[in-house]
Amino acid sequence: MTSPWLACRIRRPEAPVRLFCFPHSGGSVGEYVRWADLLPDLEVWGVQFPGRGARAEEAPFTRLNELVDALVRAVDFGASFAFFGHSLGALVAFETARRLRDLGRTPPDALFLSAAPAPQLPPRGVPASHLDEEGLLTALEPTYGELIHELREDEELRELILPGLRADLLLVESHRHEDREPLSCSMTVTGGLQDDLPRAELEPWRVHTTGPFALHLLPGGHFYLRDPEAKPTLLRLITETP
Repeated sequence: MTSPWLACRIRRPEAPVRLFCFPHSGGSVGEYVRWADLLPDLEVWGVQFPGRGARAEEAPFTRLNELVDALVRAVDFGASFAFFGHSLGALVAFETARRLRDLGRTPPDALFLSAAPAPQLPPRGVPASHLDEEGLLTALEPTYGELIHELREDEELRELILPGLRADLLLVESHRHEDREPLSCSMTVTGGLQDDLPRAELEPWRVHTTGPFALHLLPGGHFYLRDPEAKPTLLRLITETP
């Protein structure tokens, strides 16, 4: 499986399931493909969007439907697979699953949706993609924390990271949810206990599947999946979900 959309650290063609990981706003696949070391029974793939990581020179998408269309045209996910998406990645994973289903192609067996409000809810906060550089950094600081301090001190890093972040914010801000038939796969929704995203905004994901649904809140903030206390639990949930 060769595609600029995909990255894999350890190939395991004999694995019964492939796990495709969709990164957060401004993120790349690096931290997700390293999960392969901790998930020996899965073949772990990262979904690499244009405009970041190895595809940093490409123009990023600013419309989610166009991103999903390009992804499903380019990638054959196979016969047995699961999606994991964090924050923005959760929304892209969900819409990709729906697009595959609507096209009559094989949808994922399981969806793992992390730190993202249910898509039918009103937008959170005020749009930030149009803000000037300092305004954008200030708006993102509560979520991205230490990264924002690094960006303020490093002009080259700002030039590398901020265009992709703006594009990702536009993906969310311009997207309008459309009600369609629910999926039939299992759906596991996770979030951080210290994140400002409450259970009340995670629970409504339930309506988007007729399959098994579970919600888990784990120690940590928005990036709880990097917390040494939460990460093993998250990976266990992924491996133990049928």
